[in-house]
Amino acid sequence: MSNAKNKSDSFILELPLKVNQSQEKALLVRLDCARQLYNACLSESLRRLKLMRESKSYQNAARMTKGKVRTEAFKALNELFEFREYNIHSFAAKNKNGCHFRQHLDINTCQKVATRAFKAVQEFAFGKRGRPRFKGWNQFDSVEGKSNAMGIRWRENRVIWSGLELPAKFDPKDKFGVQAHGLECRTKYVRLLRRKLAGKNLFYAQLVQEGQPKAKHFAGNGVVGLDLGPSTIAAVSPLEAFLEPLCAELEPIQREVRRLQRRLDRSRRAFNPEAFNADKTIKRGVRLKKSNAYRRDQSRLEELNRRLAAYRKALQGRLVNRVLAMGNIINLEKLSYRAWQRMFGKSVGFRAPGMFVSMLRRKAESAGGVVNELPVRNRLSQTCHQCGSVEKKALSKRWHHCDCGIHAQRDLYSAFLAMNVVGDDLDMRQAQKAWPGAEPLLCHAMSRCNETVIGKVRFASFGLNRSRNGSHGEEGSMQDEAEDVVACLSACESLGESCSTALRTPGL
Repeated sequence: MSNAKNKSDSFILELPLKVNQSQEKALLVRLDCARQLYNACLSESLRRLKLMRESKSYQNAARMTKGKVRTEAFKALNELFEFREYNIHSFAAKNKNGCHFRQHLDINTCQKVATRAFKAVQEFAFGKRGRPRFKGWNQFDSVEGKSNAMGIRWRENRVIWSGLELPAKFDPKDKFGVQAHGLECRTKYVRLLRRKLAGKNLFYAQLVQEGQPKAKHFAGNGVVGLDLGPSTIAAVSPLEAFLEPLCAELEPIQREVRRLQRRLDRSRRAFNPEAFNADKTIKRGVRLKKSNAYRRDQSRLEELNRRLAAYRKALQGRLVNRVLAMGNIINLEKLSYRAWQRMFGKSVGFRAPGMFVSMLRRKAESAGGVVNELPVRNRLSQTCHQCGSVEKKALSKRWHHCDCGIHAQRDLYSAFLAMNVVGDDLDMRQAQKAWPGAEPLLCHAMSRCNETVIGKVRFASFGLNRSRNGSHGEEGSMQDEAEDVVACLSACESLGESCSTALRTPGL
């Protein structure tokens, strides 16, 4: 990744810190001061944005056609209403010098907090995100400096910040030499991060280093086609193919989260019977009371959500490394994850496919590869590469059948076609040449999906059975599904494939 102002490459080296009780107390006070300053800057930025939007000049500029004149009009309005980053920096400095913040925060840290608040409001103004929220008590977990020269600094294997000296803890083994490589690079600036694990505060230093990180995994060579769904992923390369759920190992933690959420809801209703209407909806403007048992369960829920997020990130990182091992050029359709949130909100919030694509893009660039987002006009899931026909399919139709003799699972076939996109368009000739070698790979991938393993998730969207566990589409009849698998088997047998890896026909 690259800094917006400093165009040189940078990466993050994270190190745990040794913090005693007095240092922890001081850090918690400073984090709370930064939280209050953030809320003040956020409120002021929102106020200035509101005043600017209510002006006639802004409304006239909004009606202009997009171009240089319109951009200059908005720039003049930002200057007139002082809705700029450096104006918020001045506001933060006045707040710092006018209250007790000056005893705990340096000016560089205050300016970075102000930048964080301003950018949140700026993205809201551009329509890229929703209205930013204020931070409650104990909800502000990180502060950072502007450079390694002043404020929060890294010196002699420790973080120094306004009288605090926090030594770092190093991995004595350092198996891949990641820490040694990172410490040799120049430090641009330092970020202090607080994580809450099982009710305890742990502090880390994130050193933003100049250069490239040391790779622990290496990318392959070639093109990989990817078909991503709200809860599934299919990948096809010239030598390998797979179809599997996205982060299926998260299911046990999610079940525990849901049980605890129901318990909290029961406790809330039992402790506040007067706060709910007869139809069990909550009354507006009522402040709920919380029992001690409720607070303990709430802490447990926070810990479970933290574990869920950490495990999801680890699983997605492992899957990204697997995809990059297949090839360094990744082709996938450009998708609207915001639309997915509206349609499949529960699944998208649980499995985070958008975060997976962001991680894939970042790691691919770091490994010298690229992620190509293809235009949806190719209609990969509806096109047949052999005859060129395009057939609109409902989500419930999980297999591609064509009169020309092409039979394949829909997600895998779409990934195969994505692998054969050149530029922005599907190369039919290349796909026809690659199909004889890809067809047995797709059939073998389906045979692995059909294996019944205890605890393994197999979605109905795979097209193998009528199970609706986590599915996001309707299924056809069992007879159609049996014919789908038999057709795939016939294709494998026609290519001389061994019967040992043949798919079992469900229901027969």
